Amino acid sequence: MKAVLLGTTAGGGFPQWNCACSLCVRARSGELPARSQDCLAVTGNGTDWWLVNASPDLRTQLAACPLLAPGPGPRDTPVRGALFTDAELDHALGLLTLRGGAGLTVRAPDAVLHALRDQFDLRTVIDGYAPLEWRSAESSFEVAGLRVTVIPVSDKRPKYARSSTVDGPWVVAYSFEDLASGGVLVYAPCLASWPDGFDEVVAGADCLLLDGTFYAGSEMGSATGSASGQAFMGHLPVVESLPLLERFPDVRRIYTHLNNTNPLLDPSSPESASLRAAGVEVVADGTVVEL
Repeated sequence: MKAVLLGTTAGGGFPQWNCACSLCVRARSGELPARSQDCLAVTGNGTDWWLVNASPDLRTQLAACPLLAPGPGPRDTPVRGALFTDAELDHALGLLTLRGGAGLTVRAPDAVLHALRDQFDLRTVIDGYAPLEWRSAESSFEVAGLRVTVIPVSDKRPKYARSSTVDGPWVVAYSFEDLASGGVLVYAPCLASWPDGFDEVVAGADCLLLDGTFYAGSEMGSATGSASGQAFMGHLPVVESLPLLERFPDVRRIYTHLNNTNPLLDPSSPESASLRAAGVEVVADGTVVEL
């Protein structure tokens, strides 16, 4: 299995267009590397690639990744489709970049498929260019030499679908098992809490890509003066998840989906030093994980 972390930050990227917090200022000056919005690409057979979420930065991300380059024919692509963890705009708008693509499939929880038709009708817009196959992400299925297991983690609706009465799960994680090597990768970029049974999921993984949106629940307010925080945003902060991760030293553990206010974006910060001491990583855009 190969997985490419095409982007590693939360909505808005780093630096965020309307933010002048100290980290974003340093990124604009070149002191810290810029990062794009969270998106993953996975394959088990080395030929067929699936996106996990589709960020608004997708065009740039695809262009920067040689493994996902088109060819050999003038319109051939190794991208076969996308899996959605949720219906957030930051994870779905990249599909517009894929408009006109032939033979692509989107798999997502039923609530997400509903939202992208009845709450924010992205499906009709895209199907007007070239129809996609929209399929429910049932409990387990296979793509590209991988067995994919759906792991429900929360019922947090996107803002545009807050009035929806459709049952969840609205947010899922995915476990990818290589059918040839047996390697297991778990991708959980949005985790409102540590759900029941998640210990077993982590223990069975070789590599875990976990929600690292906020280092602490209060950081966005401290950095920007905003009144909103972790409870509103629905992300388990690193200060709460890191002690849980330390119980799994044999698993490669990587935080992704970092908010632009997260001190882990600065490798020289005390918070980054604490992370390294725990054997947990933050990696750059474009990092390839092989299992």
